[in-house]
Amino acid sequence: MEKFADYQEHIDKAIDWIWEVLPDVVMALIILVAGLWVIGFLNKMVRKFFEKKDYDLALESFLQSFISIALKVLLFVLVITQLGVKSSSLIAIIGAAGLAIGLALQGSLSNFAGGVLILLFKPFKIGDWISAQGVDGSVKEITIFYTKVNTFGNQLAIIPNGQLSNNNVVNYSAMPTRRDNIKVGIGYSSNIKTAKDIMLDICQKNENVLKDPMPEVYVDGLGDSSVNLSLRFWAENSVFWAAHFFIIEEVKRRFDEAEIEIPFPQRDVHVKGESLKA
Repeated sequence: MEKFADYQEHIDKAIDWIWEVLPDVVMALIILVAGLWVIGFLNKMVRKFFEKKDYDLALESFLQSFISIALKVLLFVLVITQLGVKSSSLIAIIGAAGLAIGLALQGSLSNFAGGVLILLFKPFKIGDWISAQGVDGSVKEITIFYTKVNTFGNQLAIIPNGQLSNNNVVNYSAMPTRRDNIKVGIGYSSNIKTAKDIMLDICQKNENVLKDPMPEVYVDGLGDSSVNLSLRFWAENSVFWAAHFFIIEEVKRRFDEAEIEIPFPQRDVHVKGESLKA
């Protein structure tokens, strides 16, 4: 009977404790549910606000991610406080946890700092074509920790911001125009002036090639089997590749018509000595 009385006493204490903390738990759940709804509503409002403003798309994406995370952290603090955790204790816990997390997530913190630097100095923006970390593509999105790039083959590459901010990045869209340099080899017996005139004429007749600065052709070098010509011209970014591929094809066609040889590597083998008899 004494043991039963002890069990009953523990059960009564447990029930009393449950009734004591139940209001706080219920209130914490209400705060959690309501807070998630409010965060979702605020995120929609922020998104609509940015849609009406003409801000940089990278800045908009970064701020939306940051605001969402900050609101969720604030909600977590409110829920924990409602459950009875003192603010001073919570601050101490967050500080210790922050130190531990900071040591464990040094790479993520570096990516966050890299994202801030990208937004401040703007080495590229959404829509720019860049080359970085072995990836060539169009910038699709800049988030807090990563930058998403659509490659030429329509694959999605995700590059950490820390690497982008600390390494070389080539931005092909930063300037409105680009210069191309097409190298073509002709035979030593071919007429250099005729070849240069043909290449310049192709550029003059192509509407995608800028006439100022004027296209130029130089003898780039004397190879083992060819005279190497270098054609340099400028074009706008939007039509650069169209001009590039057209001129390469047109040079081959016009050289064939003018009987200008484009040599390819070959080797002559001379066999000395008597022929083997069967």
